[in-house]
Amino acid sequence: MKSAQDPRHLSRIKTVKELFASSFTKQPAQTELTREVLAKSKELDKQIQENAPTWPVDKLNKIDLAVLRLATYELIYTKEPPKAIIDEAVEIAKKYGTESSASFINGVLGTIMESKNG
Repeated sequence: MKSAQDPRHLSRIKTVKELFASSFTKQPAQTELTREVLAKSKELDKQIQENAPTWPVDKLNKIDLAVLRLATYELIYTKEPPKAIIDEAVEIAKKYGTESSASFINGVLGTIMESKNG
C-alpha cells in the first residue's frame, strides 16, 4: 500500500464496502468494478472455496468474503502485481475485518496465487 490516499487503495475500499453491502441487499449505485466482481461472484466463490476448503463460502464473515472476492477477481482478471493485490487485501482486512481476517485472507490469496501460477 503506497498511502491511505492512493486512488487505487480508495477505489478498493469503496468496492469492498459495496460488495459487503450487496451481500445483504441489492444496492442501486455501484462502481463498474463492483458490478464486474458481482457478475463473476459464482466463479470467484468457487476459487475461494477450492483454496479454503475448511470454510464454506456461505459461512465466511461477510467482510472477509467481500475482500476475498475483490482480490481474487484482481488476481485472475487484472495485470496488477499479485503481491500488491494481496498486500492491499490484507491491509483492508486489518482495517475492516476481525482480528484473524488478515492472516486468513493472506493464506487464501497466497494459495490462489500459487495455484494460478501452477
